[in-house]
Amino acid sequence: MGKGYSAAIAANPYIVGSFACIGGGLFGLDISSMSGVLSNNAYKNTFGNPGPNAQGAIVAAMPAGSFVGALAVSSLADRFGRKWTIILSGWIWVIGSILQCAAINRGMLVAGRVISGLSVGIASAVVPVYQSEITEPRIRGRLVSMQQWSITWGILLQYFVEFGCSYIDGVASFRIPWGLQMIPALVLSLGMMVFPESPRWLVDHDRQDEALEILADLHGKGDANNELVQLEIAEIKEQVRFERTEGAKSYLDLLKPGIFRRVTLGASLQMWSQLSGMNIMMYYIIYVFQGAGLTGRRGNLIADSVQYVLNVLFTIPAIIYIDKWGRRPMLLAGTLLMGFWLMLVGGLQGRYGEWGTVDDSRVWVITGHDGITKAIIVFSYFFVCSFAITMGPVSWTYPAEIFPMRVRAKAVSVSTAANWAFNFALAWAVPPGLSNIAYKTYFIFGTFNFAAFVHIFFMFPETAGRTLEEIEEVFAQGHIFTAWNIKRDVGKRTLQDVVKDKHEVHEVESRDEKSSA
Repeated sequence: MGKGYSAAIAANPYIVGSFACIGGGLFGLDISSMSGVLSNNAYKNTFGNPGPNAQGAIVAAMPAGSFVGALAVSSLADRFGRKWTIILSGWIWVIGSILQCAAINRGMLVAGRVISGLSVGIASAVVPVYQSEITEPRIRGRLVSMQQWSITWGILLQYFVEFGCSYIDGVASFRIPWGLQMIPALVLSLGMMVFPESPRWLVDHDRQDEALEILADLHGKGDANNELVQLEIAEIKEQVRFERTEGAKSYLDLLKPGIFRRVTLGASLQMWSQLSGMNIMMYYIIYVFQGAGLTGRRGNLIADSVQYVLNVLFTIPAIIYIDKWGRRPMLLAGTLLMGFWLMLVGGLQGRYGEWGTVDDSRVWVITGHDGITKAIIVFSYFFVCSFAITMGPVSWTYPAEIFPMRVRAKAVSVSTAANWAFNFALAWAVPPGLSNIAYKTYFIFGTFNFAAFVHIFFMFPETAGRTLEEIEEVFAQGHIFTAWNIKRDVGKRTLQDVVKDKHEVHEVESRDEKSSA
């Protein structure tokens, strides 16, 4: 531990690449901390029986804080390092959890959720960057996609805690779960102390010796003279040297040719992940099943839990095969399927539903059609499975790997901020939407998915299986509106290619030195 990290941990690519995903789990905890109390009478009474607009505002407080946190990542991660920024996010979450647990009115609850949101925004932006910079290309997609899996686990575990505590009478039914959610953040902040810093960040801060030591532990079994380690450190140094002359000094530099295209791709993918409609199915699934005609608080909670279990299970194949299937096929299949299921749900709701009253609230509800109620629940499950196995993992992986080192922190923070901006808008808008335009809400999100399919088909190149440096060649190909023309072998380099390039560079430098002499 004299190194400041555990060499044994660094030597295991799956441990070093996955532990930070607990930061993603914080977002999942937040989702269930709200969705699990929407039908809780103690919660309603404590916070003044919030209506659709007020409840939307309470939920939206978290993504509002996350938007700010995501933008703050750029300066934090570039100045203090990826590792220490992740540690900071955990401590901020603890503060937010304490405020929420102790909240006695809406103002205090919203303040706690905004602070927790800051933590989630920071973690959601810096964790994929850390993972992409510290893992090897062949498993990078798998490990970065675990960010999404950790979100699904956070949702599931917190929901079952909420479900169990729902049998408690009084405010303890929601205060206990809100207090317990600080435990994972403590584990994250304390555990990251024994993990290494990003070698790419260290090189960028003129700490090459430390970077080489970490790369040796990561990929060379502690041998700094390992040929692959030497080639990797040389490649990183060259990339950092180039980006110091061409890299971003401010956010305005993200508008430069070659960079702006990637910023729009990263931000738009995060936007589409929100506009897919997954927000409805996560935050407000109780409202969805309520409108489908599923009555009874316990029955609704059990149906919700099935969805969260499916969300966890169907993310596993995506983690295993994301580098084999590729990013494009997963995104294209996912958007088509999600659009299809939402159109079915909206169509059935529109055909068999009518305005009614549930729990003293005006709701578009299906009554007397048990088969239709079950069909909507099943189609909702299919929608969640489609997201979990496609868009969910890729929406975190793709933005983390398409940017050059010098702009990566700023660009990823902008992409993640786009996620939280749309999350904020939808979290607030969906409850009033369901109470006013009802089933038409599903048609809107279904249309968004089909629009995303068109955008991805024309403009998103494949990035699977390449090093972060090789991805530069992918975007150098052009094909801004014909992304399918970029083949999966473009930019791929073997060890022999790298050695050959190094020899050619040395020969050119030698000739230049002789000429100047």
